[in-house]
Amino acid sequence: MACPWLRQCRRWSANCTNASLFETLWHCNARAASSVGQRTWSSGLGNEGTPSPLPTQIHAKSNFTTSLTRHKSRLLNPTLQPRCCRKTVHSDAKLKDPFTLAQKDLTNLYDDIRKELFVSKEELKSLCDYYFDGKGKAIRPLIVVLMARALNIHSNRSGDLIPGQRHVAMITEMIHTASLVHDDVIDGSDKRRGKSTINEVWGEKKAILAGDFILSVASMAMARIGNNTVVKVFAQVIEDLVRGEFMQLGSKENENERFKHYLEKTFKKTASLIANSCKAVSVLVNSDPEVHEIAYQYGRNVGIAFQLVDDVLDFTSGTNHLGKPSAADLKLGLATGPVLFACRQFPELHSMIMRRFSLKGDIEQAWKFVFQSDGVQQTEYLAKRYGQEAVRQISRLRPSAERDALISLTEMVLTRDK
Repeated sequence: MACPWLRQCRRWSANCTNASLFETLWHCNARAASSVGQRTWSSGLGNEGTPSPLPTQIHAKSNFTTSLTRHKSRLLNPTLQPRCCRKTVHSDAKLKDPFTLAQKDLTNLYDDIRKELFVSKEELKSLCDYYFDGKGKAIRPLIVVLMARALNIHSNRSGDLIPGQRHVAMITEMIHTASLVHDDVIDGSDKRRGKSTINEVWGEKKAILAGDFILSVASMAMARIGNNTVVKVFAQVIEDLVRGEFMQLGSKENENERFKHYLEKTFKKTASLIANSCKAVSVLVNSDPEVHEIAYQYGRNVGIAFQLVDDVLDFTSGTNHLGKPSAADLKLGLATGPVLFACRQFPELHSMIMRRFSLKGDIEQAWKFVFQSDGVQQTEYLAKRYGQEAVRQISRLRPSAERDALISLTEMVLTRDK
């Protein structure tokens, strides 16, 4: 028998309000968006820059298990796609992709981070520079830069970043990288971004110290910004990272609590950094709490969508694409979205989840159950819904090329294959 969570998933094929939909997602991040009284910008002909009421209905596709088509513009339903995309204040907006718009601010990002991390001790320097080689996705600083520029335009300023906002982008990447270093130690990983992990090359003790050092340098950079709210926001991120890691070490016996636990862990380990970094750049340019919330909610929803897609790719992409072994989560004893959804059709998975796939043959059997079920498709669908909410939130800002680039970036997050 399907659990209440899965029964609710089926109801998504019917019309429902944004508020009720995302409150149904287990209230996992305590900041559920409400559609009441919110407005979005429309810049259609004859209606330049005037607010229009936000649509209160989401019309989902009737086929619940429809998979997202890779690299095509099918993921956003017409009723949710913002009208303001038709025309923006930038005449060449459609000619620029997110990476082009942010290129000026990201070109020397890793060089500047390495300067921040400069130490005279050669081995520590090598440890700290190891992942800042410019070969990462840099998706987090990209989002931060685009959000900062969109917020500056929304606040009647030029689109150029103020110094503190670029520092936020650097801090975001530093915190993310430090968390990767620590994660690899906890998970005993030997591959990251297609090369050996720090703990594999230098050992666990030095890896932990390197992660700690990167966090300490990031904390000093926060203090130099000179804004107490920004410091508090990033302090929350670090707390969430630790709490999320502890949540990942445990599991829930109750099926309904298990999915709530999974989504809350996903927020804390992945989405909190993106959400709070977006909030940080908004605090530096605008004093309106509603604007802060728009930035936060975009980051929160796109961050959760990003991780849900990551959890799908652990099943659907090979090692060559991911730069790390596939089925890594199962091997770590972790039950992610595809497995939790597959439990509806294969209840045998419950006992495997509780013993963290520790018996011989558990991983192989769980893998088969996932692909014999619609677990992957349902996780993709859930990621899509979070992506739609991210678009709804960012569409409330004044039209700009950067705002529309964030909408495009949301699609890229959902359609990526690595």
